[in-house]
Amino acid sequence: MPGSCDVVVVGGGQAGLAAGYYLRRAGLEYVILDAQSRPGGAWRHGWDSLRLFSPAPYSPLPGWGMPSQDGEEFPSAGHVVDYLRAYEQRYDLAVRRPVRVHEVWPAGELLAVQTDAGMWSARYVISATGTWQCPYLPDVPGREEFGGRQLHTVLYASALEFRGQRVVIVGGGNSGAQILADVSRVAEVTWVTQRPPRFMPDDVDGRVLFDVAARKAAGGAGGGVSDLGDIVMVPSVRDARERGMLQARPMITRLSARSVWWADGTEQPCDAVIWCTGFRPSLAHLAPLLPSYEQKEVATDGTRSVDEPRLYLLGYGDWTGPASATLVGAGRTAKATVADIAARIRP
Repeated sequence: MPGSCDVVVVGGGQAGLAAGYYLRRAGLEYVILDAQSRPGGAWRHGWDSLRLFSPAPYSPLPGWGMPSQDGEEFPSAGHVVDYLRAYEQRYDLAVRRPVRVHEVWPAGELLAVQTDAGMWSARYVISATGTWQCPYLPDVPGREEFGGRQLHTVLYASALEFRGQRVVIVGGGNSGAQILADVSRVAEVTWVTQRPPRFMPDDVDGRVLFDVAARKAAGGAGGGVSDLGDIVMVPSVRDARERGMLQARPMITRLSARSVWWADGTEQPCDAVIWCTGFRPSLAHLAPLLPSYEQKEVATDGTRSVDEPRLYLLGYGDWTGPASATLVGAGRTAKATVADIAARIRP
């Protein structure tokens, strides 16, 4: 039932569960409010062929390593969902679902958390809602005029629904490359990107990325993860390269009823466009706390909001900690966040 506690965590995905693990260990009163009906966070909505960037032993939440998946070096999204469900149960985390948080606002010395299941109050709030609920679509002229199918990464499920079609995939990140690798097996695919794709070396996967991020967080010398490239060469993407499919064209400039167009006037007929163009942080519930917030990032000191010091943000990207949107990174930032909150509650 709604009530009062030390910390309310908004979001029950990987970052929210990592926060719950450390809150439980610290002996703080907390609750995790998750809008979804079942465990798994955004991983529940991944496409059929989606894979982690690193083997299971290198992708743990705090306290308990992810079991390996039989026959798979890089675990599937379904395997991650099973792990998150078991993780919740293993540590008996205080998750309430489905509970949707509408708003958070100041209420004297506490923060009020308005939900569709009543009102909570807390000394601190950890927002861990991620980005999956806020897909970004670029404002390309003619998008409303296009008569074929358009969908964002969030709605992509399987290549089979595009069999025999002419598909344009937009986006030069990991989702674009992985979906290209998938769809190009059954359809005629054109890949378009804002800038030439930057592929990481074949021997770089999540293990290397996490090590680089950790060194950067510790103030070590050298570049960050972005200096290595944008696209991890997981097996499906390497296979697409061997098939000659990783050739990207420049970004399209407009769409018409059944075609896409480039700046030089080139037209190409098209049946479907898949927008692999990223996400924005899902932070609408924080509008009363952060009235100046508009897009992308919130000013933070570590994970703590500069404008509202009773608010912490976990798992939204590198601005909330190196690799914080990954399983390993979520654990690292959650540990520091809860330690800071505990020190303020029990100085």
